[in-house]
Amino acid sequence: MPVDVACHVNVLVPDLAEPGLTRALGALADLGYSHVVLPPIDPEADPLARWAARFRDSGLSPITIAGQAPGADVSSADPHEQERGAAALRRVVDATVALGGDQMNGVSYGLFGRAATTSTREAFERSAAHLGAVADHAHDRGVTMTFEVLNRYETALVNTAQQALDFVAASGSDHLRVHLDTFHMAVEEADMLGAIRSAVPVLGYLELGQSGRGPLASGSVDAEAVVREAIRAGYRGRIGVEAFSRSVLSEVASDLLAIWREPYTDGRALAAEAIDVVRRGEAAAGEPDGGVTGSGAGR
Repeated sequence: MPVDVACHVNVLVPDLAEPGLTRALGALADLGYSHVVLPPIDPEADPLARWAARFRDSGLSPITIAGQAPGADVSSADPHEQERGAAALRRVVDATVALGGDQMNGVSYGLFGRAATTSTREAFERSAAHLGAVADHAHDRGVTMTFEVLNRYETALVNTAQQALDFVAASGSDHLRVHLDTFHMAVEEADMLGAIRSAVPVLGYLELGQSGRGPLASGSVDAEAVVREAIRAGYRGRIGVEAFSRSVLSEVASDLLAIWREPYTDGRALAAEAIDVVRRGEAAAGEPDGGVTGSGAGR
């Protein structure tokens, strides 16, 4: 069976408003994607039932994103803030089920932003323990929970695949999984392919993001090689596509993610090229001479 491929909906549209959502889902389904990654949602205010119907109609399964907020943060030293943070994550698990999804990604271990994140060993361990408990709850509800490893400018808590492996071990959970994103790995990993291979036993989501946030075929990340080597190492999970452009994202999201330029203007064209990159890497994984298997990530 071909690998499942997901695309972040913000590649094509700035939000989940209609008619943009229906058009984006139709385009991704036509291109062969099986899943769509959503921006952060409000489990208590957003129209989950209506969105669930849209996903069913399109044949695409949603992947949610869960985060933390000031006063609701599992890495906080305050036990009340920790519990509010864990409760917020459980609400997104429940929303994922309501939407018809079976996977929840996100920066769930602490606040987004370098200055906002506590990087002590104590914060690492209490965050891991809370995420382990939430991951077990998610598993019981049929949802796989992953946490995304970010670069040093976006968090101080988990920046590398090795730190992610340590985090999973500290969680005490058999169900917590790692989300690696090549955009962040290009900043932090000396050996991107080696880092991916090391994480395969607990890797729940492998996301392809180019160094400049634009098309996968242009930049310092060899996305095709990443797919090839991950599959050769035994990875059989979902592969995601992510790209951001200021002409597509909302101004608020662009500012938050430091998207100052327009590396692309046609999201559908980017998504079409990206899934071709994934399929080429997948095909090469089965070839005995499928390319160089060295440690570098670039071309």
